[in-house]
Amino acid sequence: MHPLLSLSVFWLLPLALTLEEDSPLDCVPRKSVPYHRVNARLFHEEGVFNYSTMLLREDLNLLVLGAREALYALDLNDISKKHASVKWEVTEEQKTECKNKGKDPETECKNYIRILHTMEDNRMYVCGTNAFDPECDYMSYADGKLILEKKGEDGKGKCPFDPFQRYASIMVDNNLYSATSMNFLGSEPILMRSSPVSIRTEFKSSWLNEPNFVSMAQMPEGENSEQGDDDKVYLFFTETAVECDCYNKLVVSRVARVCKGDLGGKRTLQRKWTSFLKARLDCPVLESQLPYIIQDTYRWCDPQQHWKNCLFFAIFTPQSDTSDLSAVCVYQVSDISRVFAEGKYKTPVPVETSFVKWVMYSGDVPVPRPGACINNEARQAGINQSLDLPDRTLQFIKDKPLMDQAIQPVGEKPLLVRRGATFTRIVVNRVQAADGEKYHVMFIGTDEGTMLKAVNYDGEMFIIEEIQLFQPPEPIKILKFSNVTEHLYAGSENGAAQIPLASCERSLSCMDCVLARDPYCGWDKVVGKCVALSNSKSELIQSVKDGDASLCPNADPIKPMNRSIWPGGNLKLSCPSPSNVAKTSWERNSRPLTPSARLQLLQDGLLILNASDSDGGQYRCVSVERSKTDEYTATVAEYQVRIEGSDRGGHILFPQAQRDGPSVAGLQAVVGLLVVSLLVLLAWNFYKGHLPVPWNCGKKSEQTPESHEEGAVHSSVSHQEPPRPALTEDKPLMSGRDNGSSNNNHTRGEAAFSAAGDVNDAPEVNLTSLQYIDDESEI
Repeated sequence: MHPLLSLSVFWLLPLALTLEEDSPLDCVPRKSVPYHRVNARLFHEEGVFNYSTMLLREDLNLLVLGAREALYALDLNDISKKHASVKWEVTEEQKTECKNKGKDPETECKNYIRILHTMEDNRMYVCGTNAFDPECDYMSYADGKLILEKKGEDGKGKCPFDPFQRYASIMVDNNLYSATSMNFLGSEPILMRSSPVSIRTEFKSSWLNEPNFVSMAQMPEGENSEQGDDDKVYLFFTETAVECDCYNKLVVSRVARVCKGDLGGKRTLQRKWTSFLKARLDCPVLESQLPYIIQDTYRWCDPQQHWKNCLFFAIFTPQSDTSDLSAVCVYQVSDISRVFAEGKYKTPVPVETSFVKWVMYSGDVPVPRPGACINNEARQAGINQSLDLPDRTLQFIKDKPLMDQAIQPVGEKPLLVRRGATFTRIVVNRVQAADGEKYHVMFIGTDEGTMLKAVNYDGEMFIIEEIQLFQPPEPIKILKFSNVTEHLYAGSENGAAQIPLASCERSLSCMDCVLARDPYCGWDKVVGKCVALSNSKSELIQSVKDGDASLCPNADPIKPMNRSIWPGGNLKLSCPSPSNVAKTSWERNSRPLTPSARLQLLQDGLLILNASDSDGGQYRCVSVERSKTDEYTATVAEYQVRIEGSDRGGHILFPQAQRDGPSVAGLQAVVGLLVVSLLVLLAWNFYKGHLPVPWNCGKKSEQTPESHEEGAVHSSVSHQEPPRPALTEDKPLMSGRDNGSSNNNHTRGEAAFSAAGDVNDAPEVNLTSLQYIDDESEI
């Protein structure tokens, strides 16, 4: 048996029983919004790329955007308006030095902005890769300008060398916490606090083993703490598992944490973290044989509740190419804290096969507890800071920073599992619906430039819509949202986008608005629109948990649209589905329509091929959508189809020309010009002898072959039967006549027949009046 397969069985067997009723793997968004229909504001500057760093300055009404060798101050309400910008480019000397080290001068040897945080004095701390020589600086915004102070601080350990390497950072009390690589090769990963006393991790594989850093967050666990605890900084990352007893490398997700007041040890772990602990983070997906790896997190806290109720929303993707599923798992901070405060440790044990095996440590645990912050109990023992910790505690944490217990998500299963585009970023907003309850709305970016808007209603995952933010599709690299503007901001390689959190205007009917189950939106009966709850003072119709559209008033009837088609022609009747979960059907003359070779059902309508007299009548497109309460039917479109034909005399009936309107004078001028041209043409042909003069009609003359052929033509034209209407592949019937009306410019297919008007009053065509000319060159 493959070693990874045996490991996956061990890994997921305890979870299989709990996932029998897991969420469906194909969670379909109710609506898909294409790029051209998105009500988005965009920002892009020519020649600038990698818009992947954002800082919301709501106090200045700015979105500060970091890109490659440039920073921008954009209007927070409309990011297409640029207030200021500043360039931070590398010098030619730096680019040459970077190139000599084997890096690409056009991509890697640039200055990618990676760190962007607000300081307590309202300045901004900014760092860039600086051609594989990271550097930091201070930036301020004043008098409508962005100003770099050009102090040139060393950025090693704060900002990555490689612009394409994952990193994480956070600013806490003017102290920068960063997780990145310490050297040019990227082989020395580090979690570091830069000031006031620089503290970092050990360069040991048991601490960080080939990690990819994801995100960082601060938790105020010291506020009003009865134990006198300290605030914590959490780090989410992935790494190669040291505890894995297998031949191949296995990547696992981790969460680590350190104490804000950590100063390092006195002799052991000098200027190193004495509180660094890490644990495995699981997001069980039943279809997976390997553990999923974390890609991004979002911390959500209710300011009116205790910090233990805070949540971490995290997105996970597979580490193998055999699966295309992405998942969202949510973790409670109290569960993470409990594992670090009370859980067992893992310890390395050498075995005869010359490798180290990690097992649960069952021996005595030193006091104070290794990895714990300084609290009231430690202070009573005379330990007031980490420098006072005994060497036994410090040596224990130096050798055993890994916890034995894995942290499970809330409910021990994902909130959402979806097949398709890979998840890249997530932000979460909590909104109060019309029923008085509050719901977490998740905005999830993907690698195809789309964003999902999803909610979990009592265990039911519901995706409200999927929006195409960037075209051509490219991964969303960062997501932010502002409660002040109620807008979402996204960044990608080629630009930034801004869209509102609420998109109620996309629902045009009450039924559509209620079935959307969007907690931001409700139907206003007074104005007859789907509006945002925050912008309305009246009572709105909304049913987010059940989608009960029976609350809606009766909708106004659909006005039928007239369509005409010639026998043998083709006609398409459009019927766009109101949602991805609705099913559409067609009725003809109030009876269900049976599809056939000539009546083909399309995804967005009905196609009538080779029409006959029996295809006329009333066509109605009906959509049926099921919610948790019932099935709801609505008429999407209605058509009155008429088959055009001929009168009793056998004459072909053509659409009547327009007789009034703003173009009558122009039509009269064109007709007059045509008459004059025809008279001149006839006179010229009489003069040249191509046409016989009237007084020679009764005389016999010798006919040349050409004149004989000409007479045959005249005879056939004068006595021929009326031609049948043209099929789709035939030439248009009107090719020999121009009546000057734009409505009669017939072409092939649907457009020709759809544009035809009422044919019963059309003028007859006298084909005997037409003459033919043998030689066009003589005209």
